[in-house]
Amino acid sequence: MAGNFPEIWLGRVIDNLKKGDVAPWLEGIAEIAANPVMINEGTITEKQKIYVPVTEFDVDVLVNNTTYPIDVQEYADGTIEITLNKFQTKVTTLSDDDSMGASYDKIDTVTKSHTRSINSDKYQRALHSIAPNATTADTPVIQTSGADDGTGRLRMRYEDLVEARRAFPYKGARLVLSNDHYNDLLLDRERFANLLVNHKTGETAPIIAGFKIYKYDDGVHPLYDNTGAKKAYGSLAVAGDTEASVMFTEDAIGKKTGITKQYFVKAENNPRTQSNELNYRHYFIAVPYQAKKIGAIR
Repeated sequence: MAGNFPEIWLGRVIDNLKKGDVAPWLEGIAEIAANPVMINEGTITEKQKIYVPVTEFDVDVLVNNTTYPIDVQEYADGTIEITLNKFQTKVTTLSDDDSMGASYDKIDTVTKSHTRSINSDKYQRALHSIAPNATTADTPVIQTSGADDGTGRLRMRYEDLVEARRAFPYKGARLVLSNDHYNDLLLDRERFANLLVNHKTGETAPIIAGFKIYKYDDGVHPLYDNTGAKKAYGSLAVAGDTEASVMFTEDAIGKKTGITKQYFVKAENNPRTQSNELNYRHYFIAVPYQAKKIGAIR
């Protein structure tokens, strides 16, 4: 049973979290150089924290972030304390047959829903966290200028990418296109269709207007209202809201992958349901170091 192979099951899940349903737009982004510290382990208040030199972060940006209330505390010794986001899956019930053995096929079949859910949530939150709260000189939020698509949304044009690049003239600039913006560019077949579609597996991201172009198929992009302000993570779209494409530079973002924990109860120890139960807890965060070199196109 899974309980007899805890290291193999957990190791495989950790590997799948790294390789499955990844966010290519975060590939190559450096991990924050800090060792995670577990607080209140094994309790409902369990947290994982990292301690980072103040010089690496603009603390106010983290405190004012609208994705979720990031727990940050500044210390007198020149470090800040950051609490990683905790992702927990719902418990899955398993028959004895499903929990037997340690083959990768068996493990992947049982745990696929867990790894996909964790990755989907953590990368959506990461993209939302990277997007700026509003437009400033250091965090431009560009309004598209194309024709109305019939819903009140203005389509993205090549000229909008040029305008974004003018406001975002940094080396290593990446642009994660929303589905609507991606489709807008596909309409301009002469300039974009081949660049966006006909690239080989393993080829680096195409470069358009100085941006490395990415698309995140599995996630909902940050919402901006009609004033250009970013809405809180998980907000429902209303009239006038648009999903934004997000731009950032490769050196402006930090990420940290914490530990992954596996919880398993054998059927013989579970008289309530008389079935095996399994779930996972995973820690991760991705944030901009400062309110600079990040932006959006809405």
